[in-house]
Amino acid sequence: MSQIYTILFDLDGTLVDTAPDLIQAHNYVMKKYGHNQKKLSDIKTLAGRGAWVMMQRSFKKEIKDENIKKKMVDEFIKFYAENINNESKPINGIFEFLNWAKSKKISMAVCTNKREHLAVDLLKKLDMSKYFEYIAGADTFEFNKPDPRHLTNVVEIIGGDLKKTIMVGDSDVDANSAHNAKLPFVLVKDGYTEKNENEIKHDELISDFIGFEKIIEKYL
Repeated sequence: MSQIYTILFDLDGTLVDTAPDLIQAHNYVMKKYGHNQKKLSDIKTLAGRGAWVMMQRSFKKEIKDENIKKKMVDEFIKFYAENINNESKPINGIFEFLNWAKSKKISMAVCTNKREHLAVDLLKKLDMSKYFEYIAGADTFEFNKPDPRHLTNVVEIIGGDLKKTIMVGDSDVDANSAHNAKLPFVLVKDGYTEKNENEIKHDELISDFIGFEKIIEKYL
């Protein structure tokens, strides 16, 4: 059955401000192994492509041993999984918007480069998972963002129509995935990316989800 409309969301920095818990897990591991910790503001240069890339960006040339790198990433995942919603907060207005979208029978799904089990767990703990028909993580398929199939596969799975779909995200990775899938893109300001909003191709720009239904109504 063709959906009325489908909205795909990124997770970190889009639906939820996860930066405090990501940095806490990062710094726990770096401190344990005797390396420099990072500030909360450094999340923009680290997050967006999953745990492995996040830690690689932090390691740079400082850590060369691949076995040590793997151990550190595994410990990051373990610590983060155990402390996933200590300080993470839903973005302003998101619950009001999700309820509005549900009332309009709009289909919604998540496409994130966070590992699937972590994404599902976080959204459950924040009482958000019930709004989404599908949650696709970095390891759900054999590919992930910016590969367009991360998005197009999800739309196919939930029975949507790519011509009636929009992507919402906070980074150039999200923008590129939407562009590659030929979908309109909504950029959430001040996301987990080193690029500024002028460097990221987008069709709509928002600070949060307060009043977001007015934007979506234009596409229905």
